[in-house]
Amino acid sequence: MDKALQTMIENMPEKTGKSLDQWKILLQSKPFTKHSEAVTYLKVSHGVTHGFANTIVTLSKEENNSPEDLVASQYKGKEELSPIYDQLISFVKQLGEDVTITPKKGSVSIIRNKQFTLIKPATKTRMDLGLKLKDVPITDRLENSGPFGTMCTHRVKIASVDEIDDELKAWISQAYEKAQ
Repeated sequence: MDKALQTMIENMPEKTGKSLDQWKILLQSKPFTKHSEAVTYLKVSHGVTHGFANTIVTLSKEENNSPEDLVASQYKGKEELSPIYDQLISFVKQLGEDVTITPKKGSVSIIRNKQFTLIKPATKTRMDLGLKLKDVPITDRLENSGPFGTMCTHRVKIASVDEIDDELKAWISQAYEKAQ
């Protein structure tokens, strides 16, 4: 598990008054249909900060899957994309100790103070890399955000490890710097 996420879970009882398992039980008794409804409930009714509320709701939805399980399920049937994912993760870990890697059901968020990159297996043969690069022009390779909507400003389609080149690494580094 990512060190920052593990620390957050360990600090949860002290910071929020309940353990993650206690929050999960509480949320299971509520009929929330949207992620944001559950986050708002925790913030308003229990005084939980947004960061903890978002983490609690996200982890509650993931049926106790570990981050490793979540990543593995993303690449089931798309195993040829795993080397691309592994190389991207290896690179983002080198950017700084303040990088948090947060697997979700369908993607992996890369966060500094805010999300700056999103890794998503889009098809069996292609990975989509979402980047937050405000005020950076779109090019043939650095497309508009497409299906990422407002979560990212740009998208790069990656079909092989060879496409993780200096240009792509520069865009990821730039997104990291902007996420201060």
